[in-house]
Amino acid sequence: MIELHGVTKVYSNGAVGLNNVSLRIEKGEFVFITGNSGSGKSTFLKMLYKEVEPDHGKIIINNKDITKMKKRQIPYLRRELGMVFQDFRLLPNKTVYENVAFAMEIVGASSKEIRRNVPVVLGLVGLSRKARCYPNELSGGEQQRTALARAIVNNNPILIADEPTGNLDPATSWEIMNCLQDINKRGVTVIMATHEREIVNALKKRVIEISSGQISKDVYEGGYDDEVEYSHVFI
Repeated sequence: MIELHGVTKVYSNGAVGLNNVSLRIEKGEFVFITGNSGSGKSTFLKMLYKEVEPDHGKIIINNKDITKMKKRQIPYLRRELGMVFQDFRLLPNKTVYENVAFAMEIVGASSKEIRRNVPVVLGLVGLSRKARCYPNELSGGEQQRTALARAIVNNNPILIADEPTGNLDPATSWEIMNCLQDINKRGVTVIMATHEREIVNALKKRVIEISSGQISKDVYEGGYDDEVEYSHVFI
């Protein structure tokens, strides 16, 4: 599904984003990306959707080498990636239904497809009764669930979540994690960056920890405190 081969990124100020990183994420995995601020985890995520370009190395997504991708092809790559961020990024003048439908409109979906798919996805994230509400009428958790629905409504095979629970209280964070697990059970590959130790330790998913631009831990069914394993990292 996703492969990195010797990927390196050094920013113009000399900061190292990634340093010769190689790894593989299989279809249907749920992977936590952990590490301190400035460790390189945001660089890793941004490279997947081509907001940041590597200086060296190769990134393959769904058998396509995206490092050789031309600018005009980037929107098509991003149609395969659902993206959720800490700050929700909802359109304030659109309802929940319209925010989710808009993600389908921009990829050219028909009105029939939109009417069929949007209610199903809103039901999946528990927002059927909030379809006509605007973002300012929602709680933080409801806004994030709207963002999740928008990210998966086009049946994107990969979901990238960058600190999706960072602005939420613990109870609401678990609501979002339950949604993410349900999405993953539908076959979607979920890659989530987080600082939240309690969530990582409780869910026992694969954990890839990045430190100073390099992989310092790669553990299956692990947590923050597990021993380092490199058996799943390849060069």
